[in-house]
Amino acid sequence: MEFRRLGRSGLKVSEIAYGNWLTHGSQVEEDAARACVAAALDEGVTTFDTADVYAGTRAEEVLGRALKGQRREGLEIFTKVYWPTGPGQNDRGLSRKHIFESIHGSLKRLQTDYVDLYQAHRFDYETPLEETLRAFDDLVRQGKVLYVGVSEWRAEEIERALKIADEMGFDRIVSNQPQYNMLWRVIEPEIVPLCEREGVGQIVWSPIAQGALSGKYLPGQAAPAGSRATDGKGGADMIARYLDDDVLRRVQELRPIADDLGLTMAQLAIAWTLQNPNVSAAIVGASRPEQVRDNVKAAGVKLDPEVLRRIDTILDPVVERDPARTVSPAKRP
Repeated sequence: MEFRRLGRSGLKVSEIAYGNWLTHGSQVEEDAARACVAAALDEGVTTFDTADVYAGTRAEEVLGRALKGQRREGLEIFTKVYWPTGPGQNDRGLSRKHIFESIHGSLKRLQTDYVDLYQAHRFDYETPLEETLRAFDDLVRQGKVLYVGVSEWRAEEIERALKIADEMGFDRIVSNQPQYNMLWRVIEPEIVPLCEREGVGQIVWSPIAQGALSGKYLPGQAAPAGSRATDGKGGADMIARYLDDDVLRRVQELRPIADDLGLTMAQLAIAWTLQNPNVSAAIVGASRPEQVRDNVKAAGVKLDPEVLRRIDTILDPVVERDPARTVSPAKRP
C-alpha cells in the first residue's frame, strides 16, 4: 500500500480507502461486510470512509463492529453529516444542532472517541456557512474531530468556506470528496485548480463508475445477474447514467490497454484517478473480499503520458466535464 498526505495537512491516508456506501447494512450481510474490512486491513488499507446516512445509520454500526479491536492510532476513520437521519426538521442539514447530534451518534455507532475526518456531505443553503464552520471548529477543539472536509461542494462554496475560516480563525477544510473517474471529470475545470492552490485534497468516490469501468457490462446485453445494475436498493439508479451503449463500447476499447499493463479493467480505472496529484485517496467498495484484494493492486501504479493520452482519445466524446453537474439540494431533503 502507498500513502499520501490529505491535502496540505499532516495526515497521511492510504491511497486506496475502503468505503461502505451501498454495501454494509444494506446490500451484503454483516459477515460478508466484516470479511471485506478484514481483507482491506490485510492489504494495508488504513483509511475507512462511511456516513451517518448510509443504510439509515446501520453502515456506521457495521463498520464500528468490524474495526473493533484494531489499534485505533493506526486507522483513519472518516464519516459525514447532512442527509436525513431521522424524521424531524432538525435531523438533517448542517445546523449546529444537527452537527452536534450527528457526531455524537456517529461516535457511538463507530465505537470510537473521535473521527479523523468529519465531512459536510453536501452544501446546506438553509444554514449560514459561519454557523456550520464554527460548529466544526468547536468539535475539533473538543477533540471529537481531528480534521474537517466537505463532499460534493462547488468550487465557489469551497473557496468561500476557506475565506471564512481564515477570517474567523477556524480550522480550514483539508479535503473534498467528489465523484471522479475516467467518465466523470467535473472537478477538473474549477475544483482541482482551486484545491491545488489552497491545499485541499480530493478523496474520490466511484473511481470505477459504479462498476461500469470494470468491463463486465457489455453493450447490447443485459446486466449480469447480481451486479449493481440489478440492485433495487439504490445501486441500479446510480449506475444507470453509465449504461449507454456508446459508453460501454468505448469502455471495452480500454481492455487492450489494461491487458498490456497487466492490470484488470478495475485496477486501470482506479490507478487512473490516482495519477491526478490532487487526489489523496480513491475510495473502493466491495461485496466480496476478493474484490478488495483486486482493487488494492492499483496502489502505486504509474501510468505513462502515452497511456493517459490513449484513454482520453477513446473516452473523450462521452466524458462529462461540466462543473455545474456538482449539485447540492436547494432545500434540505
